[in-house]
Amino acid sequence: MEAATVPTPLGPLSLLTVEEGILASGLTDRPETLLAELPAPRRTEPLRVLDTAPASYASGLQAYFDGQLDAIDALPVVQTGSAFRLAAWREMRRVAPGTTISYRELAAAAGKPGAARAAGASCASNLVPVIVPCHRVRRADGNLGGYYYGLHIKRWLLAHERGERGLLPPAAPPAPGSSR
Repeated sequence: MEAATVPTPLGPLSLLTVEEGILASGLTDRPETLLAELPAPRRTEPLRVLDTAPASYASGLQAYFDGQLDAIDALPVVQTGSAFRLAAWREMRRVAPGTTISYRELAAAAGKPGAARAAGASCASNLVPVIVPCHRVRRADGNLGGYYYGLHIKRWLLAHERGERGLLPPAAPPAPGSSR
């Protein structure tokens, strides 16, 4: 497993990767803190911290933050979970940038109408935020709901995707090692 950090307007975004793709990402400059979020036995695998992120990941993220919003769609991710969670994460990646769907709509798209709470749990357990855009999921009443890195980050990402320029980067995210 390899780890690297890329600069973004939100601050450093760390990645944990394997040959097949990205296992986890997080707004931290300490990628090793993401290990605790991984399912066993992944969290005990040796970690090699790279000075720079693999070019395909760094360029995809840079393109996204530069306004080529579909660039993150090409970044491979490796997630493990129930069939429903895998379907929910897949459906999150299908939501158009700058738009949102409700937890209920996500549940239906993932094959379980009426499982809005399970859809919310899928968002909460998403280990690859930004790339698997759980920030595009909201409550049925239109409220944004929650976001691990804070609603200010969720709002910033949605505004960025809508092309709203002149945005100030949000305040610092939670301290590394905070639990999901």
